Amino acid sequence: MVTYIIRRLVLAVPALIFISFIIFMIVKLSPSDPTANLPLTIPPEVREQIRESLGVNEPLVGQYLRWARMMFITEPLIMLEDALCSQDRLPGRVLPDGCWQIVPPDTSRIISYQTRSPVFDLIAVSLPQTLWVVGTSYIIGILIGVPLGIISAYKQYSVTDQAATFFSMVGFSIPTFFTGTMAIIIFSVWTPTDAWWWLPSSYTTTHVVNDWDSFVFQLRQMILPMMVLGLYNAAQISRYMRASMLDNLQQDYVRTARAKGMGERVVVLRHVLRNSLIPVVTVIALNVPAVFGGALITEQVFRVNGIGYQLIQAIRGADVPMVQTISFIFAVLVVTFNLIADVLYGILDPRIRYD
Repeated sequence: MVTYIIRRLVLAVPALIFISFIIFMIVKLSPSDPTANLPLTIPPEVREQIRESLGVNEPLVGQYLRWARMMFITEPLIMLEDALCSQDRLPGRVLPDGCWQIVPPDTSRIISYQTRSPVFDLIAVSLPQTLWVVGTSYIIGILIGVPLGIISAYKQYSVTDQAATFFSMVGFSIPTFFTGTMAIIIFSVWTPTDAWWWLPSSYTTTHVVNDWDSFVFQLRQMILPMMVLGLYNAAQISRYMRASMLDNLQQDYVRTARAKGMGERVVVLRHVLRNSLIPVVTVIALNVPAVFGGALITEQVFRVNGIGYQLIQAIRGADVPMVQTISFIFAVLVVTFNLIADVLYGILDPRIRYD
């Protein structure tokens, strides 16, 4: 298994380099100008100086090599510096005494066209919001979808199965922007603000949790976006879980286990469930990047200042470095969770060997 993981990691390097080149070229060749959002009073010669400072007028290959050096070398080393140093940086991005300065403070970084700030610093601010809302909703979707699929398959064609099928079809077919809008109308607009079931319609990113009341408000403002995304994820996972369970419940080893006198709980949870989880693990692992990408709309509906919100704002403002970086992060997630899914295969099914 270790040899297989090392081999996959080595093969992932050229794949990510190729993906980064494709992403860079596609975004770069789109019509964009880093000075487009500046005031009209700025003279053309000043705009040209700004383009020169950002390297926009360089050849495309040179721009890519410069961006790739910062993406693969400079930014990871800066993140390593911050991880190893527990103190805040001094003015000029200088680390305080006792911290290891790997990258010189004047090293060029990937700069946002809109804010003129390092892109990774902006992503570091938005990432916790996305992990809180999107990550929690995905975990809730798994915790609901897997048991629902198991029960639905075990009680095939029963009232429970029909109800679970209806829930899955509704959750999977209705887009998240519609369910999000309806949730806001029901729980924020129609509900009186003094009712205990009233929920905020927008997510306050600057909210700080420092006591019990602020913690309760944090939970309340997370409920609507988590409910919308969790409904969609649970609906999809439950259908895959049901189909996989039905396929394994008809296998010969299940009849053999029952003939040996094993209880239904042991047959279903120990034998059938373990084999049924293999395709479901694929869906869960490979859907992680899709969930982060699909949360673009949900973050817009509830005003969650996460990565998806940053990407939409960057597209609107023609912020090429931000779009390139976030798109590449999604590509890294796809490659990473592909590897995680393959490793989990071997853990769930002893017959699968990679070495």
